[in-house]
Amino acid sequence: MTDAPVVHIVGLGPGAPGHLTGEARELLASGLPVILRTRHHPVVSALAELAGAQDCDDLYASGGSFEAVYEAAAGRVLEAASHGPVVYAVPGHPLMAEQSVVRLLALARAQGVSARVYPAVSYVDVSASALGLDLGTVQLCDALDLRIDTWRPALISQVYDRDTVTALKLRLLAVYPHDHEVTVLSALGTADERVRIVPLSELDHRAYGYLDSVYLPAIAPIEDVRRFDGLQHIIDRLHAPDGCPWDREQTHETLRPHLLEESYEALEAIDRGDLAALTEELGDVLLQVLMHAAVAERLEEFSFGDVVEQIARKLIRRHPHVFGEGTAATAEEVYRNWEALKQQEKPRQSILEGVPATLPALAASQSIQGRARRIGFDWPDVDGPLEKLREEVDELARASDASGREDEFGDILFVAVNIADHLGIDAEQALRRANLKFRRRFGEVERMAGERGLDLKDLDLAGLDALWDEAKAAEHRL
Repeated sequence: MTDAPVVHIVGLGPGAPGHLTGEARELLASGLPVILRTRHHPVVSALAELAGAQDCDDLYASGGSFEAVYEAAAGRVLEAASHGPVVYAVPGHPLMAEQSVVRLLALARAQGVSARVYPAVSYVDVSASALGLDLGTVQLCDALDLRIDTWRPALISQVYDRDTVTALKLRLLAVYPHDHEVTVLSALGTADERVRIVPLSELDHRAYGYLDSVYLPAIAPIEDVRRFDGLQHIIDRLHAPDGCPWDREQTHETLRPHLLEESYEALEAIDRGDLAALTEELGDVLLQVLMHAAVAERLEEFSFGDVVEQIARKLIRRHPHVFGEGTAATAEEVYRNWEALKQQEKPRQSILEGVPATLPALAASQSIQGRARRIGFDWPDVDGPLEKLREEVDELARASDASGREDEFGDILFVAVNIADHLGIDAEQALRRANLKFRRRFGEVERMAGERGLDLKDLDLAGLDALWDEAKAAEHRL
């Protein structure tokens, strides 16, 4: 008869044998079977009683991923426990950057196996001593799954080789200055202990091992200019009681024109293919969102968190093929599913509900006709609207008064939008491009006239057409 399945989980500490707890020493010397997650730890070679202990190092050679290794290690420990109590020993503290223990505890609960985790000295404890800092507000981060707040200091583990550190450095450089000083902590508490301060850009200019970690000081919020939360801090500061008087006077109504203007400026940058301008203009659009949220918070209407939550939940809800059990193999399927889910969330009496009245007329027309098309209210091909366009042009020619001409001209534009839809053309964008093309060519006409000492107001239509054709030909040669 075997003893009840039980697993004693102990930590070997951060490196030095002196950091091993009394409970851990007793269990390792108790005569119970010991399984080591890895034999590559100073305590293992220092304790004679661990010479014959089983280890899981072979799993690293055969495992396809760390997750597979942790799963296999947990399975090995539980299999051994089925024959009686066993001790599982891991580096550091069992529940600090030790996923094999997390997996083991989950499997033990599922299988009804008793598992106890014993306290241990961790890399955080020796890091606090080496740095001489109170790490009460420090973030504990994993280099393999980095989530970091730059406003608080961070202690990063799992920096076990140079490739990992290079990947970590590149991620950090996206939000920290390249000369941000970081501290590399190596083999703390052992005879090989070393503490070095280096610029972030040089973080990977040395070899790393499994006893290393990295400490990053915080960035002052006002200096955190590459992170979204840094921008949000700036906006909050502007809207604070002692902030900017102009910002604190703004309302949703006073900001409304700016939201529209900045959106159009971003569109213009896209049309020009000017990525530098687009970078700037998107920032201005984002500023408008943050400004409206700040106004709402000041007026106690809603918070920025509400805005973020609304869109995050909507994206998750409307992408069940990504975040749930739904399926969608093509973009068309995704679109149909999106519309069906949208209708479930916001049932509408008319399919035309929800088209914003503030949309530019061409964009609104395209949206309205697109919705009508979903229920089959449209010509089967482009020949229908092309024939209708000829009919509307004839009606415009026969219109006898201003009101009739305006009405018929509106019909022409409406049909032209339908033609655009059939041809897969964005009508609003097409007209924008036509406007830009005209501005570009007319600017060239003005330039040529100036070079030749001509005043455009003195030229007749034939002279203007000649310059226009010349400008057009020059453009085609580019």
